[in-house]
Amino acid sequence: PVLLVAQSHDLVVSRRRRGGGGGEGAEASGELRRNSGRGRGAQLRYSMDSMGCQMNTADAERMEGQLRSLGFARAEEGTPAQVVVLNTCSIREHAEAKVYSYLGPHAARKRAGEDLAIVVAGCVAQQEGEALLRRVPEIDMVMGPQYANRLGDLLEGVFNGNQIVATAPTHIMEDPTQPQRSSTVCAWVNVIYGCNERCTYCVVPTTRGSEQSRPRDAVRAEIEALVAEGYREVTLLGQNIDSWGSDLSPKQSFADLLRDVGGVDGLARMRFVTSHPRYMSPRVIDAVAEVPALCPMFHIPFQSGDDGILRDMGRGHTAARYREIVHNIRTRLPDAAITADAIVGFPGETEEQFENTLQLMRDVRFDQINTAAYSPRPHTPAAVWGDQVEEGVKKERLRRINELAAEHALERRQRYLGRVEEVLVEKRNERHPAQVKGRNPQGCPVFFEGDIDELKGQLVPVRIVEARPYSLVGERAEGRFAGGRYADDGESVVVEA
Repeated sequence: PVLLVAQSHDLVVSRRRRGGGGGEGAEASGELRRNSGRGRGAQLRYSMDSMGCQMNTADAERMEGQLRSLGFARAEEGTPAQVVVLNTCSIREHAEAKVYSYLGPHAARKRAGEDLAIVVAGCVAQQEGEALLRRVPEIDMVMGPQYANRLGDLLEGVFNGNQIVATAPTHIMEDPTQPQRSSTVCAWVNVIYGCNERCTYCVVPTTRGSEQSRPRDAVRAEIEALVAEGYREVTLLGQNIDSWGSDLSPKQSFADLLRDVGGVDGLARMRFVTSHPRYMSPRVIDAVAEVPALCPMFHIPFQSGDDGILRDMGRGHTAARYREIVHNIRTRLPDAAITADAIVGFPGETEEQFENTLQLMRDVRFDQINTAAYSPRPHTPAAVWGDQVEEGVKKERLRRINELAAEHALERRQRYLGRVEEVLVEKRNERHPAQVKGRNPQGCPVFFEGDIDELKGQLVPVRIVEARPYSLVGERAEGRFAGGRYADDGESVVVEA
């Protein structure tokens, strides 16, 4: 029988498993049920694999924090985990196939009699729901992104022998547990969940639900706590971040939020993503120009440079409006970085319309563009249109747009050559351990020689000596390599002048 379990005014479908041990649908119980909880029994371990965007990364950190609060430790590579969490992304084609491929070995472990809980979270989980259980009955829980901060509560149901599907709409509550953050220097902070737009190609409104703004006091309190812990940089996250506050009572503006939380004492840097051209306000540009902690960079997807395609996409703006936004930014902040997203091969896109996209790129000269060939996504209007572009045409257009994007990225990075940039050091360069990696205020990765133990979390003056399409190489302004240069061989080898 199917059991409906109430979870704070929304419904979570739950099915009581039959029996135990191995075999199809074997329940996650036994050792897990006896030992879940801090300080009881043997040390249990979890694995967390996350796909996709920054929002997913932030969700994964919150889920890890809850697992830690339950007493679980992260499984080292090669060590079996008793709770396996896959945080999924549905934005690209074949996303579902990747999920099933990933789950195969873990389902096999369960069929062999191992005691583990398998959790599928994120956007594919929200999109597929109970269909995941029918395809892989060994899964213990399917949960949409709106439940990321309730993983601990829902796992209790799993440990009691239930199979759970948590995909119902819900109000996203504040999470009292501490996220297990992947960095000790930079942190993600969600300010608004969901998206109210209805772009005809996009699955996000279906998988992440309607917009829900976090209260300003909660956002500020989280940032103050991060600064107190030693974090230097915060990135505010939202699928449509300029809409923050429109659902609060009384309504508030994103520009006011930036001025408030950007003024937290001790915060070195703040960034934010993602802006929508329909809602991008001159007040936001003014805030970035006037608040010292706010970095001069804007991520504003344009998706297409053709008004007809933009109309079919349901974007709610024109190419002219986008150019106006860029003009406003560069008038106020001439050195700001502008990055974007673009889609090629949208249904019905002609060669002329694609050329309009390339022309917009030539007019703007983006610092970086994330590009993708259109792929039909479930539950989106464009997926069933009859004028789909041939795969070969999409691939060729993707090649051309990437080529032009790389050309412009390299061109834009030439302005840094010879300049001393302030670089916030984040980590060691894994490919070249003598180097550290950080970013300048515009968000461009910078590599230079240095001791990570000395420099991590520090703002370091670095003279830029080499510009690549998507990164910079430099030397400490007061360092011993002043006057040298880096060989242009992709290996960042110092050559004395």
